[in-house]
Amino acid sequence: MPKENALPLKERMKIARTGMPELDPAVRSRNFEEVNQGLEEAAAVTEATRCLACAKPACVVDCPVGVKIKEFIALAYAGDYLAAAAKLREDNALPAITGRVCPQENQCEGGCVLGKKGVPVAIGYLERFVADYERQSGKLGLPANAPATGKNVAIVGSGPSALSAAGDLIQKGHRVHVFEALHELGGVLIYGIPEFRLPKSIVKGEVDTLRKMGVEFETDVVVGKSVTIDELMQNEYYDAVYVGTGAGLPQFLGVPGEHLNGVYSANEFLTRVNLMRAYQFPAYDEPIYDCHDRDVIVVGGGNTAMDAVRTARRLGARTATLVYRRSAAEMPARAEEAKHALEEGIVFHMLTAPIEFLGDEKGWLTGARCVRMELGEPDASGRRRPIEVKGSEFVLPANVAIIGIGTNANPLIQSTTPDLKTTSRNYIVADPATHRTSKRGVFAGGDIVTGSATVILAMGAGRKAAASIHEYLTTGKW
Repeated sequence: MPKENALPLKERMKIARTGMPELDPAVRSRNFEEVNQGLEEAAAVTEATRCLACAKPACVVDCPVGVKIKEFIALAYAGDYLAAAAKLREDNALPAITGRVCPQENQCEGGCVLGKKGVPVAIGYLERFVADYERQSGKLGLPANAPATGKNVAIVGSGPSALSAAGDLIQKGHRVHVFEALHELGGVLIYGIPEFRLPKSIVKGEVDTLRKMGVEFETDVVVGKSVTIDELMQNEYYDAVYVGTGAGLPQFLGVPGEHLNGVYSANEFLTRVNLMRAYQFPAYDEPIYDCHDRDVIVVGGGNTAMDAVRTARRLGARTATLVYRRSAAEMPARAEEAKHALEEGIVFHMLTAPIEFLGDEKGWLTGARCVRMELGEPDASGRRRPIEVKGSEFVLPANVAIIGIGTNANPLIQSTTPDLKTTSRNYIVADPATHRTSKRGVFAGGDIVTGSATVILAMGAGRKAAASIHEYLTTGKW
């Protein structure tokens, strides 16, 4: 048992929350180094001291993967960081990743008792510290795997949902084989989130840890084309399949001029920069329409749009502007990312929507015709609906426009698995509790079921699916 925190509760409540050291905005806006620098050990112990060790910790209830937060923080407080890492990995296969990109403020930290009258414990900072300590020590705090069951599970995709499911299933004793369509593992973690927010070495490290736990990985396999779901089950003898492919088909605005040269989807732009390393030019000579000394606008208000506009700034954009049709209060992007963007010189055009992209006689983008918006009554999302202000048109200069308004489901697996029920928008239909699909032995979760969501919500789906897969493989009942 770790040593108990002897400091009285009232004294713990007086300790100020530990801040996260950050790179200077003037420096970081011109490079791809990680913005948040992580806590030193003394700061981490001080922050762990703040935890009240509640009898019924609401932080755990509000964590989509159910991390045993009180226990891992107690181990961190005691200085047993490898044991803390092992405790994290019992429920979270990717602690170094979620410690960086999870919106803790809306989840675990949102349930922290200290946040009711003050500032919650920095759970995400502590999670990152423990995971980084583990990596830097060269040792692993791994949970034990159950004895081998002889059952084989195929997982399609290697994003957060798939990796989370893999981590749980390998602990339960099943053989787990992950199939990835691209040449690198990590899904959206590797192609979608920029280096300055999530270094690729961190993703690769977490994948390597899963490999050491026994998970098998295979890249360059396009399930639905290279091999079908039916072939995996009938010819390669997998007892269950989990589809965690995400939703990577980009959405566009559907306005005139989107065909012009210089208009990207955020998916393509970020993939070229991150996965194909355009940010390391000339060491990597990946074709990308250069943002340097050009006016760049990014359309959208989520984390993907924020990642794209901050990336454009780092690639040397003359101006980097975020265009969003609602107000800042409705933006789904994390507050920390918006703060960082403003510090880095990003221009925000709120309550603004493009209605046409303008180009020259050679077909190159020159600007975006926009209108002002005002907010009306709430729509299905619960946010107030943006309404066009008549007579408010104006033109924003732009040589590059990046559309980051969301994604849809890629239909490849669905089109080659005829007995797999889908929605009208091609998302796979799966029971929200068990993640079972209409096809026996096939489970699905994450963005391919729900549409675009956060990394941690996708991981939560992976965990629930893993529990359901284990029950099916154990009982044989469908």
